[in-house]
Amino acid sequence: MKPTRVPFLAGLVIIITLITWAVLRTAYVSLPPLPWTAVPTLLLVALGEAVTGVNTLRRIRRKPGTKPVEPLVVARMAALGKATALAAGVLAGVFAGFALSLTDALDKPTPRHDFFVSGGTFLAALVLVGAAFFLEYACRVPKDPDAEDQDRGASRA
Repeated sequence: MKPTRVPFLAGLVIIITLITWAVLRTAYVSLPPLPWTAVPTLLLVALGEAVTGVNTLRRIRRKPGTKPVEPLVVARMAALGKATALAAGVLAGVFAGFALSLTDALDKPTPRHDFFVSGGTFLAALVLVGAAFFLEYACRVPKDPDAEDQDRGASRA
């Protein structure tokens, strides 16, 4: 499995944003108001992934007071980080498109409310993307410092 690539994720967000914007230009009048509950939910998931990333990183690097981590657990955490980054990218695109489609109707109360909710949800999704990238980073196997020292010694001889 390869790490999530930022250009791919950015392209995904942009494409989903444009699709959502195009759909909502005609369909917004029939939608109910957006609930604000997605913002704290995404932020709590991001916090959970960040804490998991910190713990995983400490365990992989064998910091004092930590137990070694099973390789299968690390593989599952890396897959979780990759899946979360992609899902949060899709959510960021949807809510960015939603906010973009409402920019011309901010003088009305419901579209203004939905604009702020969709903007907040977009930002929370970006925080989740960052936490997912950190979790992926935390699952990388560190380079062995002993092997680097041996390589340096061999090149000097």
